[in-house]
Amino acid sequence: MFTTLQRVVAALGVAFFATLAHAADVTVSAAASLTNAFTELGKTFESQNPRAKILFNFAASGALLQQIAKGAPVDVFASADEETMDQAQKQDLVEPGTRVDFVRNALVVVVPSDSRLTAKSLAEFDAAAVDGRLSRIAIGQPASVPVGRYAKSVLEQAGLWAKVERRMIGAQSVRQVLDYVARGEVDAGFVYATDAAVMPDKVRVLFAVPTPTPIRYPIAVMKAAGDKALATRFTQFIASPEAQAVLARYGFARP
Repeated sequence: MFTTLQRVVAALGVAFFATLAHAADVTVSAAASLTNAFTELGKTFESQNPRAKILFNFAASGALLQQIAKGAPVDVFASADEETMDQAQKQDLVEPGTRVDFVRNALVVVVPSDSRLTAKSLAEFDAAAVDGRLSRIAIGQPASVPVGRYAKSVLEQAGLWAKVERRMIGAQSVRQVLDYVARGEVDAGFVYATDAAVMPDKVRVLFAVPTPTPIRYPIAVMKAAGDKALATRFTQFIASPEAQAVLARYGFARP
């Protein structure tokens, strides 16, 4: 005969293993600029899908791709640029038919909130660099950080890259650029408009910088995904009107 305590323990054990059987983790590697919006959206998705647990890994898109290529267990990848996702597809890491562009962003130049710099264009920005008001400029490493690649392409087009590169403080992600500027460790930095909006009390936008190609963010399920159905459901949720409304609140535009 089971005692009352034994029955309780047995019932708890059944419930525990039943929970394990129905729970499913979805690991999402996402661009650093998506940190705030995706953190909120992950909680919403979990509330709508009780068996799901969203695990986020935020970093520069290039670094995330390197991790995935080396075998990191990732179910969903959201990149801050199309080029990095193109590379993922060329490496046969993406589940066919799951890629979709879900938001757009914009490139801006920011300075510490107490900066006296008033440049409103790249030409004025260049003049400030020439006369010494800009000695340290934070830019994401172009080889692995999409925002740095966008900044480099714009500066090259304007004939300013060689000058700016001499003053460049390289960063490992757009959020590191933002932190450098917010702490006053650099005179200016190139970030996305959505990142600038995260710290309105610590950084100030000087001007927006038109880019040669639109800044579009693609998301896709990885071929190595453990639960492709659930991973696909997450990517579909991100593209849904409900999620798009949240992304818009964080400053992202529709693709």
